[in-house]
Amino acid sequence: MERPGATTMKGNPLTLIGPELKVGDKAPDFEVVDGALAPVGLAGTGHNVRIFSVVPSLDTPVCDAQTKRFNEEAAKLSGVDIYTISMDLPFAQKRWCGAFNVERVKMLSDHRAGSFGAAYGTLIKELRIESRAIFVLDKDNVLRHVEYVKEVPDHPNYDAALSAAQSARA
Repeated sequence: MERPGATTMKGNPLTLIGPELKVGDKAPDFEVVDGALAPVGLAGTGHNVRIFSVVPSLDTPVCDAQTKRFNEEAAKLSGVDIYTISMDLPFAQKRWCGAFNVERVKMLSDHRAGSFGAAYGTLIKELRIESRAIFVLDKDNVLRHVEYVKEVPDHPNYDAALSAAQSARA
């Protein structure tokens, strides 16, 4: 499924591959890799409340800021696991985390097949990178918050995602 014009970069329309998920949907399965190149699917992310912070590349200013913000917030959110998902290679993710002392957010790479992007509707067809998005899942893998950021360089609504994660813990 393709969604032409679902996102833009500097005003230029781009096509997202995959469905547009909504609050209340069951979170789809996917296969990404962790820092050890081991496959990770939805079940491998555990059974806590989870925030999937999806970014195009850690080596861009907004992605850098978004991941650092969620790393800071992770210290305040017991019972919530936060994942950053990008097309960056696991080696680049590990280097970036080391350079900025990011230790609380777990990194997952979708570089192999774009499985996460295709399942969650964040894969940009023209660039083969992820579009910026936030998904909050409860313990039963039900989406409690979904945000597809319309303009790729814009920040997501951090407060809405964090509030949804706190509510899902209750």
